[in-house]
Order: sequence, then C-alpha cells, then structure tokens
Amino acid sequence: MQSPDGDVIDCVLSHQQPAFDHPHLRGNKPLNPPESPNGHKSNPNELENFQLWSLSGETCPEGTIPIRRTREIDILRASSLQTFGRKIKTPIRRDTISNAHEHAIGYVSPEIYGDYFPRFFTYWTSDAYQTTGCYNLLCSGFVQTNNRIAIGAAISPTSSYDGGQYDITILIWKDPKHGNWWLEFGSGVVVGYWPSFLFSQLRSSASMIQFGGEIVNTNPSGFHTSTQMGSGHFPAQGFGKASYFRNLQLVDSDNSLIPLTNLKLVADHPNCYDIQGGINSVWGHYFYYGGPGKNQHCS
Repeated sequence: MQSPDGDVIDCVLSHQQPAFDHPHLRGNKPLNPPESPNGHKSNPNELENFQLWSLSGETCPEGTIPIRRTREIDILRASSLQTFGRKIKTPIRRDTISNAHEHAIGYVSPEIYGDYFPRFFTYWTSDAYQTTGCYNLLCSGFVQTNNRIAIGAAISPTSSYDGGQYDITILIWKDPKHGNWWLEFGSGVVVGYWPSFLFSQLRSSASMIQFGGEIVNTNPSGFHTSTQMGSGHFPAQGFGKASYFRNLQLVDSDNSLIPLTNLKLVADHPNCYDIQGGINSVWGHYFYYGGPGKNQHCS
C-alpha cells in the first residue's frame, strides 16, 4: 500500500515478522494480549485512525501485520549497514528532559526516514544502546500483533501552533503471568510486546520511568543545534503552543494503574529546552516541555 507521504506498507504474515528470526521465538506465533491493568479505561473520544497510511481506512488482513518497507535510500542514509536502524553510539550529547529507559514515543528523524514527519516508533536495548536493539521491526525483538498500526509510519493528524491539539495515549505494562512488556497505542489498540528474554533488569520490573523529549546535539559549527524539541516553543507558552504530556500514571506490581509519586522535572539545558509541570483534577500529573534549541540565550 502506498502512503500519501511516499511510504510503502507491506502486509506480512505475523509469524514471519523479523522478531521470529530470534532463536527463542523461531517456529512460534505471536501471543494473545493479556488483561489490561486494573483501572485502565480506553478513551472513547480518541481518534481511531492516527497514521497517515491508514486515513482512508486501509488495514492489513487478519493474521498479517503492516510493516513499513525499507528502501535502498533509507539504508544509504546510514553511515554503515551495522549502524542502520540503531541509535548513535558515540559521545554526542543528547539533551533530555527526564531520565529512564526508552520504549516508545513520537519521533522526527530525517536520518532514518528522510523527512520531517512525526512518527510512532519503538526502540529497545538491553545494554544501554551499546550492541543490542534497534528501531521498530528492523531486527528481531519487538513482536507486533496488530494489523492496523504500522510502526515507523507517520502520525496524522498532528497538533498545530495556536490551533487544533491532538492527544495519543500510550500504555506500557508487564504481563504478570509471562513477564512480557506490552504496548498499547491510542484508544485500546494493543500493538504488540517486547519478550521478557530480551532484557536483564526489566525481566523483573522497571526501576525508573521516563516521559519527555530528546534531541541529538552534534554541536554543528561549534554551536548548539537548532533542532526543535516538541513544538519548538517553551513550556511557559502553555496549551495550544507548547507540547505536553498529561494523565501520567504507572502500573504497580499488582497490575494496577496508580498516580505517580516522586515525579522529578529535569531540563539539561533550560535556555534551549525547558519543562514546567503540575497536577489538577482534569489532567492529573502533567507537564509542558520543549523549546527551539539554538537561540540568543542558547548557544
């Protein structure tokens, strides 16, 4: 299927996706989703279609999953075949607005995708990005179970400055019975899971949860990058202008959604990207974040 942004989406038999090249999974089939955490409710007002390729109602047949086709030009943008689909493993500084292990968020990466569309992606690693892991389904790891979501495909519609604002709900929780980490995206749509054998500490539980933004700063020409985080506007501008996370919760050892405790707001370089948070009865725990990068106060 041809997406309006030029992506080609292929429907692949679910048991032939890259995850099943792993020796622990070879010959198996995807698992059925476990029960959702206690207290979790899907948002009936959330959009059903939130990816560009499926706005016309396209899905893959049952028993298959949609995979964004990797083109030769995608591979050529990488510095080598070994680095294709992987995070940069150099001492380049990453400006972040929180701390923890990364799983899934929206991402803009012209190096990987060749454009500036925000995309839904996954990434896993078991050794802090040294030798393991990859984006999306580019290596054996994440097991997709859904025929409606194309991991790595462009998100649509997107929020606009001083215009319409769109939320996407993300839930990650550990199946208490089998230990796999499951991902739900949008209004109750279970996407798939990271098998427990991929990880070491995460086989038992997570010790930290991260929400926020990240950019790569290569200090071009000796100055801070002008790469934007979020909407490119500082959090003080508030709703409709700055990017935000809201209704932040965690899943405890009893498989129940509970309010956050000990939430810490951290901005590595607040003159470049900042963060402001709070709590209220409608949004629960929330924060606005982001910024323009290089500016008169950030060099």
